Amino acid sequence: MSHDRDVLHRFMLERAGVRGVLVQLSDAWQEVAGRADYPAPLQRLLGEALAASALLTGNIKLRGSLSLELKSQGPLRLLFAECSDEGRLRGLARWEGALPQPLDLGALPQALLAITIGGTEAGQQRYQGLVAVESAPLAQLLEGYFERSEQMPTRIVLAADGGRAAALMLQRLPREGGIAGEVDEDSWSRVGHLTATLGEDELLRLPVEALLRRLYHEEGVRLFAARPLAFGCGCSRERVENVLRALGRDEVEAALAARGGEIEVTCEFCASRYLFDRVDAERLLSATPAAPASPLSH
Repeated sequence: MSHDRDVLHRFMLERAGVRGVLVQLSDAWQEVAGRADYPAPLQRLLGEALAASALLTGNIKLRGSLSLELKSQGPLRLLFAECSDEGRLRGLARWEGALPQPLDLGALPQALLAITIGGTEAGQQRYQGLVAVESAPLAQLLEGYFERSEQMPTRIVLAADGGRAAALMLQRLPREGGIAGEVDEDSWSRVGHLTATLGEDELLRLPVEALLRRLYHEEGVRLFAARPLAFGCGCSRERVENVLRALGRDEVEAALAARGGEIEVTCEFCASRYLFDRVDAERLLSATPAAPASPLSH
């Protein structure tokens, strides 16, 4: 069962001309965190990324999923977090050897962050933005992405510990007409100063109404209905079949020979197991090729 704080809330600060999104995770994050013995700094970063993947879906019309994927040639090989249009979250990280302390993303060689939005099925549009990883926390990298790609002033706060993960995003609305056209010039700066007083424990544990009231009670908070979030994986037997089909007959038959006539595929996100024998393999290799599906692991 999902905890009642596995939620995404959208809100407006009407007097300031600012829109916001707040994500708080408990059970969904613990499902992801418990699937590997992550070093503490990496666990924290993965929690922040998982909350951020949900956060970034808050103000877009999403069909498919939104993912954050960081790769490097350093000890942190991969960080991946994804939120689907149904509010299903999954994530993982891979590392080799000792991670630097502190975990400075900017010090990772050839590090690159990809933000991918869109469908995983054939015919669904996908958009990918690439972010150069400088010496900055993940929240600042995402802020820079919005300011460059959307020309929209954005403030993001991320937090995670072993039990909870949370994220807050504020965006200044365009100033032409409407509410944003009537706000005072200092409103964005004022909201920024208020946000800077937010403690990590408050973001992780305060109920959303209390948190927003504490920070922005003079800014005309309007809170929209909560959107539930939960751990969930998009893997399926059909997708695994598409991956095996894409490998081709030679590789599939070699895998069967090496493993006693059976192929076992385990999803790294949810640990679901898919078994294929020689009859299964011949059926899928002889079938009409399907459209490529996204791989189970990255």
